Amino acid sequence: MIKKYVVAAVAVLSLVACSEGKFHVEGTIENAQDSVLYLENISLTGPETVDSVKLGSSGSFSFAGQKGEGPEFYRLRIGDQIISLSIDSTETVTVKAKYPQMASLYEVEGSDNCQKIKELSLLQMDLQKRVIDITRNESLSNEEVDDSILSMVNSYKNDVKTRYIFPNPAKPYAYFALFQTLGNMLIFNPRTNRDDIKVFAAVATSWDTYWPTAERGANLHNIAIEGMKNVRVADAQNNNTIDASKVHEAGLIDIALQDNKGRTRHLTDLKGNVVLLDFHVFAMDESPARILMLRELYNKYHGQGLEIYQVSLDGDEHFWKQQTSALPWISVREERGVSSPILNIYNVQAVPEFFLIDRGNNIVGRSQTIKDVEQSIKSLL
Repeated sequence: MIKKYVVAAVAVLSLVACSEGKFHVEGTIENAQDSVLYLENISLTGPETVDSVKLGSSGSFSFAGQKGEGPEFYRLRIGDQIISLSIDSTETVTVKAKYPQMASLYEVEGSDNCQKIKELSLLQMDLQKRVIDITRNESLSNEEVDDSILSMVNSYKNDVKTRYIFPNPAKPYAYFALFQTLGNMLIFNPRTNRDDIKVFAAVATSWDTYWPTAERGANLHNIAIEGMKNVRVADAQNNNTIDASKVHEAGLIDIALQDNKGRTRHLTDLKGNVVLLDFHVFAMDESPARILMLRELYNKYHGQGLEIYQVSLDGDEHFWKQQTSALPWISVREERGVSSPILNIYNVQAVPEFFLIDRGNNIVGRSQTIKDVEQSIKSLL
């Protein structure tokens, strides 16, 4: 009898030990029978699948995961419908939603952070809708459209800063607000906007205090420091040190940006190769077809000396890293996006755009002057 009690006690302790450090996400998704529901961790390098389940007629699900050393961010996803969540303890979060509008038609319990993230997500959707409505208003001039959008975005940022970020900068939902996007651009610009850099710095300071070893906190801190540096450099140079007229069909002005592995890559270091300089946005609908075309060129001519130096203008760094992780050529990202002075220097009016550079680091043509890019590459090789 004593032996039985000992065995039972050991079993109970084992169950307790296994459950320690775990969080749970459970609930139901209506009207989603036979759909696959994913629980994904939104890591610093992009979405990573934690678990998935094929939903039955009841739509019920239950996921569990290991608690991190600081707040972590997850999402429930069916197709392109996403519910964003944060986890900062061994909590149980309950979600009830209706497909196919589950991104907006859902309820969440068990986490104040997740409730605030829901509020922020709905506000973001409303901003996106209003911006689209403005762009479709044919009675407005381009200047009026730009002014209206800028006014709406500034109003949105002030509201979010006042109600969600500054009152509690250490909260996970404050961190979430920093990385909201409009299209493929960050709403808060931590690279060159002085006010937005201050917002990032406020959250970074709080994370440094509460979670000093968390990778996300260190990343926030680095972003804020980099933004401050960029502002100082911009003030010193005033963006007028290089005249765009200097770039014609010859000569080359260097580009030095970080690739998807964090290394600074100089365009001019590729001297001795034929280089296809490609300005690209992976969020464009035509991106997959263009990437396939570039892959074909690279596979055929890389062995003969062709290199591709691709500059992404995507606003979402995590998305860019995910899209470029398997690409064999040099992939760098311009954090300032379409406001980058590099575009002025190279007189890029629209993307995608490419330039062809010979082995001596001379620009010999661009999309408007090259009718057959493959034949032009072959002639330079």
